[in-house]
Amino acid sequence: MESPDVRHSNEPNNQMTFPASVPEIPAANVDNAAAYYVNTLGFTLDWGDDQGGIAGISRGNCRLFITNRSFRESNGNIGPILFWLNLDSKAEVDELFAQWKAAQAKIVSEPEDKPWKLREFMAADLDGNLIRVFYDFRGDI
Repeated sequence: MESPDVRHSNEPNNQMTFPASVPEIPAANVDNAAAYYVNTLGFTLDWGDDQGGIAGISRGNCRLFITNRSFRESNGNIGPILFWLNLDSKAEVDELFAQWKAAQAKIVSEPEDKPWKLREFMAADLDGNLIRVFYDFRGDI
C-alpha cells in the first residue's frame, strides 16, 4: 500500500523540472584543486580563484564548484565528500577511466559491473574527495 503523502512524477502538480545539481567540492586551496581538475581530469576553469574562495569548473554539462575553508566556514560543511558522475554508457565509463588513468589521476577502483546494475569506477582528487563515475545499465538488460 502506497503512502498518501508521496507524490509521483506523473502527477499534474509536479511540473517543475530541475537542472543538474552542482556539487560543492571542499579544497584546501582552490587554485591547486582547480589545476588538478583541469590538467588531470579534463575540466575547464570557468571562473574564480583561491583568493575569492570559490571557483566554477565544467566539463560538458557537468558543473562543479570548488571552495576553500574560509568560504565554507559560515555553512559548516567540511570534506572530504563523494559525488557521482552519471555517464551515458558502459563504453563512456571505460573511456573516461582510460583517459584519467593515462593522465595519472588518483584511481581508487577500476571499472566493474556491480550487482546493483551500475558499471562504475572511483577516483580521488588532491583533497581526498571521491568521484564515483557510473552508468546504470538496468535498461540494457
